[in-house]
Amino acid sequence: MTACETPVQVNLGSRSYYIHVAASFEELPNVLAPLVEGRRCAVVSNPTVWGLYGGAVSEAIVAAGGTPVAVLMPDGEEYKTLSVFERVMEDCVTAGLDRSSVILGLGGGVVGDMAGFAAASYMRGIGLVHLPTTLLAQVDSAIGGKTGVNLVSGKNLVGAFYQPRAVYINWKTLASLPEREMRAGFAEVIKYGMIADAALWELLEETTAPVMAAISAHAPLPEVVGEIIRRCCEIKAGVVAADECESGVRAILNYGHTFAHAIETLTRYRTYVHGEAVAIGMHAAATYAHALGLCSAELVARQRAVIEAAGLPTRLPRVNVDELMAAFARDKKARGGSLTFILPEAIGRVKVVHGCDESLLRSTLTALQA
Repeated sequence: MTACETPVQVNLGSRSYYIHVAASFEELPNVLAPLVEGRRCAVVSNPTVWGLYGGAVSEAIVAAGGTPVAVLMPDGEEYKTLSVFERVMEDCVTAGLDRSSVILGLGGGVVGDMAGFAAASYMRGIGLVHLPTTLLAQVDSAIGGKTGVNLVSGKNLVGAFYQPRAVYINWKTLASLPEREMRAGFAEVIKYGMIADAALWELLEETTAPVMAAISAHAPLPEVVGEIIRRCCEIKAGVVAADECESGVRAILNYGHTFAHAIETLTRYRTYVHGEAVAIGMHAAATYAHALGLCSAELVARQRAVIEAAGLPTRLPRVNVDELMAAFARDKKARGGSLTFILPEAIGRVKVVHGCDESLLRSTLTALQA
């Protein structure tokens, strides 16, 4: 891939922006210049990511004419809370941010969600730029404007839709990820192939095992990783442009997530990273879809093979099925007490299913724990 290919546009009228997919931070000053020149810039990050990339990002902000300041939060989903959000807000005040300032989220999904919600809320909304450093964030959470924090009752129950002014992806930052995080991010990649792109799916069937072998050997990531990320961004951009606030087609991006969010909530975010829960959720969704007669056993098997090639789990943890059902009912996609699931019909095509066959769902959940 070139240093910075033609960017991917998220077409939202006056709120449109570009996703820049690059193999370095070389072009970052040029992307930031029209957004940060003469402005104070809070870089929301965690200590680990800041230690790796804070210097390069700060230099880019200065080169673009801005003034950077670090606003650090603890690392981990368990810190995506209202109390940590309040601390981030106070740090922005201490840093002297005003209504012309910009918040940049440098890190994975937790940092991005926090930075986005902070930008949406601080002085009723200031500029936002995402600099995602994990695979999950690069292909999914940094794109589309969903921000938020968790409550004890469930994931992302407090937040806002707030679009960034730019997303800059340096996919070479993935080389610094722990192997577990890189594998977990592949769950969202697998999701895109299943929901929207049979050609991407076939590419994943061919390349997931060798990509994972490179990760395990700490070898340079193959160039196909950049190509996969760009294709995922194109899919996400198209879905977001068609349905910004998740009132229709955008719901398909939650494939596997109804199950995943329930798993994360019941395990208090301490057993699985998000992508692992999504992997389990996708297998559960496909298994339930097959039980309903919506998809073939071959689809379930092909999906499971790619998930397992990525080194991801497929079995549900041993949790109480009644508690799982209750967690499904609290999911944001539930309407009027009716559960909503995104279920596959074929490779590259899913459907939104309202309501459920409770007996069949319960037996599926029980079998998946066996």
